[in-house]
Amino acid sequence: QVQLVESGGGLVQPGGSLRLSCAASGLIFRLYAMKWYRQAPGKERELVASISSDGGARFYADSVQGRFTISRDNAKSTMYLQMNSLRPEDTAVYYCNTVNFWGQGTQVTVSS
Repeated sequence: QVQLVESGGGLVQPGGSLRLSCAASGLIFRLYAMKWYRQAPGKERELVASISSDGGARFYADSVQGRFTISRDNAKSTMYLQMNSLRPEDTAVYYCNTVNFWGQGTQVTVSS
């Protein structure tokens, strides 16, 4: 079965950086576009970034444009989200997604 496993979350101070990873199994990873979503307490889940199957096309939400970078390594069946210049409003659970499959999420907390 398809599994998406996120890692790399944690507590970081404002202005800091984190890199999230999403390891995929049970699917031919190189054929699928991938997405990162996040959900903050009391808010709806929102799309953060997406990447095409070959990595050639990327989308970013306005709120993270210029600070976050999405990438993938098809040989490792893994997607990444490099998050720089983190802000308290980036605090959320971050989820990996493709089609109707979701990971369990990884908590990112930005606080001093």
